Amino acid sequence: MNKGLKVLRVISIYFTCLLLLVSCKSKAVLVGTKPSTNTDSIITSEKIIQNHYNNKINFSTLYIRASAKYKHEDDSQSVSAEVKIKKDEQILVSIRVLGITMAKALITPLEVKYYEKINGSYFEGDYQSLSQWLGTDLDFMKIQNMLLGKPIDDLTKGKYFYTETDKFYTLNATEKNDEKSFSFEAEHFLLKKQEISQPEKERNFEANYPSFQEFASAILPSSLTINAFQKNVKTTIIIEYNSILFDEELNFPYSVPNGYDRIFIKQN
Repeated sequence: MNKGLKVLRVISIYFTCLLLLVSCKSKAVLVGTKPSTNTDSIITSEKIIQNHYNNKINFSTLYIRASAKYKHEDDSQSVSAEVKIKKDEQILVSIRVLGITMAKALITPLEVKYYEKINGSYFEGDYQSLSQWLGTDLDFMKIQNMLLGKPIDDLTKGKYFYTETDKFYTLNATEKNDEKSFSFEAEHFLLKKQEISQPEKERNFEANYPSFQEFASAILPSSLTINAFQKNVKTTIIIEYNSILFDEELNFPYSVPNGYDRIFIKQN
């Protein structure tokens, strides 16, 4: 892979993973509790799913500021990020270094657009081509769900078997070549960890949510650590949350600077 494509793949990981940024001044920080030992309370997969989705998230827009640290082999970087979300319609991500915009992405239900300044390149395409390139299925709702601390999949539409540890309630499923698990704490059934594994391709992705913050409109993550494994190579993104505003009137400006080269993804 040439340098330009390598950087673009890194930027792709940013745009996929930095979309899990949510925080602001909150009423309380919720760390989570262990599963109950009360035998009068019967827990099933269906009850876990229902209790999780009972945590309502009511908003029209979110405006988020955050910082993140990225580490991949010997390469490490620190960036700041601005994320704008119009619920179910579009997401705009701007990544800055020392106040300078180095990359920007516009994500809609139909397509993904982004550009990066280092190599003067940009991408425009649908989710089919991007999913093939990154090695995992993506769509708008999966990205939005990750932003909100929700499972990337709609758990009401799948079949899961339930296991219990001394820390979590966990739902497990195997779909095609993917093994998936979603772990929840016991008090509010908030998502603590989601993991996707592709053993045949030696890939593994996990997103961990150590704590949550409670707002009038929602309960959202207050911190996040992402670990992505590709064979023997590990990528880690640690995100620090700074601020968020609910239901502000937002604009979503996006245009590729003149002279940038378009990147095309070869279809297999």
